[in-house]
Amino acid sequence: MPAPPLYPVMMANEAKPCPCDMGYMMEYGGVGQEVQIEHIKAYLVKPPSDSDKAIIIIQDIYGWQLPNTRYMADMLASNGYIAVCPDFYIGKEPWSPSQDWSTFQQWLEDKKPTNINKEVDAVLRFLKSQCGALRIGAVGFCWGGVATHYLALQYPEVRAGVSVYGIIREREDRYELKSPTLFIFGEKDDVIPLDQVSVLEKNLQEKCTGVDYHVKVFPGQTHGFVHRKREDINTTDQPCIQEARTDILNWLQKYM
Repeated sequence: MPAPPLYPVMMANEAKPCPCDMGYMMEYGGVGQEVQIEHIKAYLVKPPSDSDKAIIIIQDIYGWQLPNTRYMADMLASNGYIAVCPDFYIGKEPWSPSQDWSTFQQWLEDKKPTNINKEVDAVLRFLKSQCGALRIGAVGFCWGGVATHYLALQYPEVRAGVSVYGIIREREDRYELKSPTLFIFGEKDDVIPLDQVSVLEKNLQEKCTGVDYHVKVFPGQTHGFVHRKREDINTTDQPCIQEARTDILNWLQKYM
């Protein structure tokens, strides 16, 4: 897809900055439409031709309406997938870069990425009954990366997952994947340091049997690089951004 128009950087709270860097927010409207899925609002975009393959795109902390995330949904749709990005916060306010990071855990309390079964079940019903989806995958960013990791543990019917800079830390069963999962991280990620990535990979090697997975770290990249950096103005980062997006598409194609 062509790059969207130039967009401004959102201002952050400099007193207590969020390590989950906002990056750039696109001035991008999207080519899909907003729909109601039971109790959830969602952004839905269909591929150019009929498809029985669908992807659930799971938002980062900045919410389902973030133009950057809708751009990724549109990219997936342009590659042949029905793409749906539900509001997993169910109308609650997303995080804002102007907020004090010391209050993040309080904000997160009623938005746990491992407490989304009701919403996932509704979206799965919608994709099967209303969109004719027979093969369903998931791609999540940041908060959504944690949620995608969770889906890989709980929903074997989700045939493939891509967790982009997200990792479950608190569950004992977090290495027993039930669906093939690609984990993408940035080497310079202040939210998920490399030692945590190493622990994830080591334990997957020991405990994840019979299900494919891959852990990939992109050199020099920070949290949010896949969808919050502009590939056309971040020339140094451009190869990593494009390679990660290609990896996402290749993983989905392989398992769906």
